[in-house]
Order: sequence, then C-alpha cells, then structure tokens
Amino acid sequence: MKGRVAFLDAVHPVLHERLEKAGWVCDHMEKLGRQEILEGALKAHSGVVIRARLQLDEALFRSLPALQFAARSGAGLENIAVDYANAHGIQVFNSPEGNADAVGEHALGQLLMLFHKLRIADASVRNNKWEREAHRGVELKGKTVALIGFGNMGRSFARKLSGLECRVVAYDKYVQGYHGDEGVLEWTMDQVFEQADVVSLHLPFNEETNQLAQQDWLSAFKRPITLINTARGGIVNTAHVLDAIDAQEIHGAALDVLEFERRSLEGLTSRSSELDRLLANDRVVLSPHVAGWSVESYFKLSDVLADKIQDWQHALPSK
Repeated sequence: MKGRVAFLDAVHPVLHERLEKAGWVCDHMEKLGRQEILEGALKAHSGVVIRARLQLDEALFRSLPALQFAARSGAGLENIAVDYANAHGIQVFNSPEGNADAVGEHALGQLLMLFHKLRIADASVRNNKWEREAHRGVELKGKTVALIGFGNMGRSFARKLSGLECRVVAYDKYVQGYHGDEGVLEWTMDQVFEQADVVSLHLPFNEETNQLAQQDWLSAFKRPITLINTARGGIVNTAHVLDAIDAQEIHGAALDVLEFERRSLEGLTSRSSELDRLLANDRVVLSPHVAGWSVESYFKLSDVLADKIQDWQHALPSK
C-alpha cells in the first residue's frame, strides 16, 4: 500500500480507480468538515483530493502530518496555501489541462451570444415578437481579440478563435516568447489598450489580479471593448463594468464568474444592488461558473490528476 488518499469533494471515479490500481487506498469523505480535519480525522492520510469546498490553509495543513500531496480537480489554486505546502515538501497538483477545451468553447459561445444578440433575440421571439432590426448582430471577423494571460485557458481560446478570421493577440506579464503560438501575436499591454476590440481574462486570482478590471483599467482602452471573464469573479469590479456599459465605454460583458460568488464557488453570497443591476442588464450574458464544466472535462480533470500523481510517484526515490 502506498498510503491513504481522502477524497474531500466529488470527482470523476477514474481518479479513484487509477490510484487504487497504483496501490493507494481511497477513502470517500466528501462530507467531512473543517473542524473534524483540525481535530485529526485525516492525520494518517498521505493524500487529499479537493475542488473548492474547503480552504486548504496552513491550519489545515498542520492537521495533516502525514500528507505527501494535495490534488485539486480544476485550475485555480487560490484555496490552497501553496507556499506552505512547498516549504514543507507537500506536492500540489492541479489539472488546468483537463478543462481548457471546455473553457475555450464556452468563452467563444458567450462572445458570439453578445455579438449576435442571441440571448435577447431568443427571449424576444419567445415573447411573441419578431424584431429583426433590434437584433442586428456584429461580426467577429476583423476584430482584435486580446487574451490577458496565455496559459492553458488562453491558449485554448486562441485555438477556438483560429478559424474565425479575427486577429488574436495576447499579453502575459509572466510569459514571453510565445509569438506565433496558436497563431497569436505577442503584444504589450499598451498595445492591447490601444487596439483591442475584445478582452478575455485568463488569470489566476491573487493579490495582484484582485479587482484588476476596475475604472482606471477600463478607461485606459481607446475604443469600447467587449469584456469576457471565465477566470475568477474577483478579478472584475462589477459596478465599474456596469458603469462603463451605461456610459457606452464598453459594448458588453460575458461573465461566467462573478465577484459575488461564495468562497466555495458553489452559489452566490447575499444579494446586493450591484448584483441586481447586473441581472437586469441586457448587454451582459451570464453563466454559473460552468465554463470548464463539460461532460468531457469531468473525466479529463481527474484523468490528468491521475497522470500527474503517477508521474510524481514514479519519480520518487526507491526505498
């Protein structure tokens, strides 16, 4: 036996199957609470599998003295104290490769909904109206689509855009040398401010990106943009985006994630006036944090984690 792995969130069973085949014992503890963990419920476990239900902070890590790895089904690691894990020899895995295709397709779908007014056109017809001129669309061809962040998600969206005859550019503060990858032009942020028609956010949530898309940032664009956010809700200041839409400084916004989401990502916090404004705005399309939530990604997220854990296990020194 390699050790015990606690599944603290529901994931595709392929991860359980592959870990057990590799010699791990898997315990399904999806309802285990934070207090129980702090009291030592997992003190003998070598691994944990999570999504977003729990915050794997320093206090929780200290309650896991035998822990060798933490695996997050998904891309973001904001609910894991990664620095603490690294300092204590705990391997942290995530699986952005598993849902990148789903995110790219979803972002494209929401963008086309906005450009061709598909949501409001559908609602209009269902309301027994036939208003053609009110639903005249805008073509994506010839537009400049700027990706802010060029990791797995940004690259996936670039691939989805490749056949639509638009210019795809990317800015990434921490990655360089990708000019030409996926047909993308590597730009500076100043170039993006100057020429972008569409801006799609593909960034992790951290102190640097928190409330990035706020009034000053939005006003730096030289032409009205369409904003897409499939990353994390806290990156966007909703009130400032709505103000910019009202002022005709932004054409519209596609938001799969909202700053009003609970920390667990499972639902919204208490309703606010800004949320009410958002829900009433016809120039916004919304979805409940499901950009990476496809039938295929459900399997791939777990399969990728199994690959990474297996590769790490094989690289460990033989005892």
